[in-house]
Amino acid sequence: MLTERQLLILKAIIDDYVCHAEPVGSRSVSKREDMNFSPATIRNEMADLEELGFLEKPHSSAGRIPSQKGYRYFVDHMLSPTMLTKNEVADIRLMYEEQFVEVEKLIQQSAKILSSLTSYTSIVLGPELFESTLKQIQLVPISKESAVAIIVTDTGHVENQTVSIPAGFDVREIEKIVNILNERLKGVPLIHLRHKLTTEIRDVLAKYVDQYDHSMEMLNQMFRQSNNEKVFYAGKTNILTQPEFNDVSRVRDLFNIFEEDQLVSRLFRAEQHGIKIKIGEENEFAPFDDCSIITATYSIDGKHLGTVGVLGPTRMEYQRVVGVLDFFSKDLTQVLTKRYQNNN
Repeated sequence: MLTERQLLILKAIIDDYVCHAEPVGSRSVSKREDMNFSPATIRNEMADLEELGFLEKPHSSAGRIPSQKGYRYFVDHMLSPTMLTKNEVADIRLMYEEQFVEVEKLIQQSAKILSSLTSYTSIVLGPELFESTLKQIQLVPISKESAVAIIVTDTGHVENQTVSIPAGFDVREIEKIVNILNERLKGVPLIHLRHKLTTEIRDVLAKYVDQYDHSMEMLNQMFRQSNNEKVFYAGKTNILTQPEFNDVSRVRDLFNIFEEDQLVSRLFRAEQHGIKIKIGEENEFAPFDDCSIITATYSIDGKHLGTVGVLGPTRMEYQRVVGVLDFFSKDLTQVLTKRYQNNN
């Protein structure tokens, strides 16, 4: 256990380093209004905190910086989330008043607002395939060569995509196919659609649809695309404003991972409700060793739907980000639940 004085000094160093990104010296800490100790006393305590692993001393400076262990202790024992201002709350509520036809559009806008409020990179995982079930499928021909497939889930998520109509396919068969799909697949989790298609649905189509091979070719396109979990980004380039990421190779490694939605989904998906904080090497991939990731879940009518998250340096404004995410996830849950209940 740290002493009260050590706690005060550790918090002061974290606050200063988060703000200025420069190693913190004992004289700087002693000048704080809430600090009534001499520079010599503070210097001794800083040496003890370094020995305990809570602080680190960069080679080129006499000052100290927080270690990942120091940040972890801070968020576990000392963190007090910052409340949003009235104007910030009003901006969020104003966004939710917009009439978004699709949940996806609302989630995209949420990522932008979240990045704007924190000045970091925001990542929002859309309605998760493991939780969402199929409500309805539509397949609308727009020419002889293509059709628009519309997949609607039980949570109100709508996915539109264009699929190719095989040459020689009789579009009059589409209505028959859609009726079979809606009858057999309603209520099936999205993650299981392709399996259902290649087992049960295949046999039914072979029995009732004349152009079976062509119909399977078209449906394989549709369900292959729908199996991609949605990942929405905002403020990707915000990471470039942080002095820790002046190294081009480090930034390139981060951006390469951003191109892999499955990896990002695995890294950001929250398995439990509430705020979750992963600091530095607690993250799964080496390019994130100098980053912190804070996530929170959102839901509809008590049903887990997705994750909102913020990526920044370990020198992150934890109090600010936790306060924003806590409010944001709860408000998003309320809006989506109200929308869902009004539509059912």
